[in-house]
Amino acid sequence: MAIALFLVPLLGALAAVLVPWPRWRPWLVTLGAAAHLALVVVALVDGDVQAFGGWLALDPLDRLALPLVSTLFFACSLYVPTYLALRRGGPTRMFCAALLLFLAMMTLIIESHHLGLMWVALEANTLASAPLLYFNRNARSLEATWKYILVGAVGIALALLGSLFLAYAALRSGLETSLLFDDLVRQGPQLSKPWLHTAFVLLFVGYGTKMGLAPMHSWKPDAYGEAPGLVGALLAGGLTTCAFLALLRFYHIADAAGDGAFARELMIAIGLVSMAVGAVFMARQRDFKRMLAYSSVEHMGILVLGIGIGGLATYGALLHLVANALTKGVMFLSAANIHRAFGSKHTDVVRGALRRVPASGAIFLAGFFAVTASPPFAPFLSELTILRGMFASGDYGVAAAFLVLVFIVFAGMGGTVLSVVQGEPPPKLAETGFHDSIGTVGPALLLLALVVLLGLYVPPPLNDLVVQAAAFLDPS
Repeated sequence: MAIALFLVPLLGALAAVLVPWPRWRPWLVTLGAAAHLALVVVALVDGDVQAFGGWLALDPLDRLALPLVSTLFFACSLYVPTYLALRRGGPTRMFCAALLLFLAMMTLIIESHHLGLMWVALEANTLASAPLLYFNRNARSLEATWKYILVGAVGIALALLGSLFLAYAALRSGLETSLLFDDLVRQGPQLSKPWLHTAFVLLFVGYGTKMGLAPMHSWKPDAYGEAPGLVGALLAGGLTTCAFLALLRFYHIADAAGDGAFARELMIAIGLVSMAVGAVFMARQRDFKRMLAYSSVEHMGILVLGIGIGGLATYGALLHLVANALTKGVMFLSAANIHRAFGSKHTDVVRGALRRVPASGAIFLAGFFAVTASPPFAPFLSELTILRGMFASGDYGVAAAFLVLVFIVFAGMGGTVLSVVQGEPPPKLAETGFHDSIGTVGPALLLLALVVLLGLYVPPPLNDLVVQAAAFLDPS
């Protein structure tokens, strides 16, 4: 089962390359996504999933991340056929194959319990996503793709160096070197502390770059701003989930080694910096897709901040991982529709979206309230839980900073969103021929329904997954 989970989308990518009929290729993405989601459900029910002597396995963290990524990808795959039908003449072969390869590599990252294999899978994911970023084939998308690759290469190189230092921390203590995470956690108390400190910092910066934490976030505004909306949704909700999972693995090792306090202090500091950077750059932002990139920077900060606080906030951070990924899907898919309807993503052109594309405009507005933690949406519940964790642990200064930054984000982001959805469309705006349809609105509406549901009621199976993941990460 562990092999099938990433092999099925990999074979789907090969089929997308070989199928000679362009009209059928998009449906291969949807079919591959559905098959993957079905396999994930079977794997969750099966329980014991592993292969290659423990190199591939599903622990409580994986059992939370894998269905999240699969669900998000499935929703985005429903958008693909209509999107590519509107983009006649585009390179559908490479686009469909790259999407399924992206899913395969995300799955492999989540399943990997070997430090080296996870690193390779993450780098392969970067290469798979590059053609998706360049899909529009213009100068700005080319620049965004190169920046994504180059900045990501620096991050992944630092992560590799950190991996070597982590292995040497065991060797320096006279232990048998192993790159399996379970072995590293078990050996934690005996690891050389100076080498472990250095390794964690390098790994945090390296994988934090892939996650888009400030100040390693410079690739995000260009990549999210120029990528197709559904690709932005997968980057903001899928790739970041995988990178965060990698960070959690190294935090788990550091905590087992007795260095949890050091790791948590670093996470709290970077979490607040990321929230502050997101808040500053969202204010008066005229490009609403770049605004979503800075929103992602903010929410990545919230995730590591919650883990840094610990206790109840750990549960809140893991719940927020789910809430943020689904909400980003809502925002990016509806933003893509507005972009296509107006032929622009700048607020000096885009006005009156509620009149020009009523459904997409309404979903985009609802997504704004969700992503800024307004009730009754899921991010409100998860961020409230993180805040409760701060008060429970006595971190009142951090709680105050958190509340101030959340308010600034709401005000700054609200100005851009309201400018997009309210008013009348410009009178001289060219007709793009785009109108809301079930194919373009349905996937975002499905994700929005999930975000509302999780804000009102967390189903027991999901709650169990979050509780088990939190207990695995923070046994105290």
